[in-house]
Amino acid sequence: MLVVVPARDEERLIGRCLGALREAVAFAAISHPSVVVRTVVVADACVDDTEQLALSEGTADVVVSRAGRVGHAREHGITHGLAAFAGADLERTWIGNTDADSAVPANWIAHQIEAADGGADVLVGTVRPDPLDLTDEQDAAWRASHQRGRPNGHVHGANLGLRASAHRAVGGFEPVDEHEDNLLVARLRRLGLVILASDRAEVLTSGRFVGRTPGGYAAHLAGSL
Repeated sequence: MLVVVPARDEERLIGRCLGALREAVAFAAISHPSVVVRTVVVADACVDDTEQLALSEGTADVVVSRAGRVGHAREHGITHGLAAFAGADLERTWIGNTDADSAVPANWIAHQIEAADGGADVLVGTVRPDPLDLTDEQDAAWRASHQRGRPNGHVHGANLGLRASAHRAVGGFEPVDEHEDNLLVARLRRLGLVILASDRAEVLTSGRFVGRTPGGYAAHLAGSL
């Protein structure tokens, strides 16, 4: 399994992200000991210490992109990571995606593996904004609009998985500034692949209202809370 993490000026949160992934790898090793997990962080046009901090964690390959576009960064990470799985069956190789401002739960990798084993080609997971970034009223408003056990099927790059064969079938992520995740899943839907929406491994993500792009999740929060 390959995990790809694009990161742009995330020196404050990259350590939390990689620490959470480290715990998820350890958790998955108990129930899926034969699965090899490789993590790639893409430091994308960073002007802070994101790259150095990611390297210091020692748990991921760290590659650099100068593009400043998250779609390009995700694809760059996938290309780099899949090189380590050269010769592997793409139908059995899974690509998990999250973001550097996010923290996956301990069962995240195990859930992705189980979704793949269960026949899913794509896993669309839910995210939750960090309550520490919200007021009590904002957090209550978010919880009131999200019912557990009923995933809304919204696409988030911070909690997205797919088979490498599906990724190849649609040509991968487009090298765009934002919405690369939605564009990819829209193309996957047109192929009639099995897409599973799930909140069993909800990812904690930044609750900031000003993000790295004008129309990303931060803008969504700002407009909805």
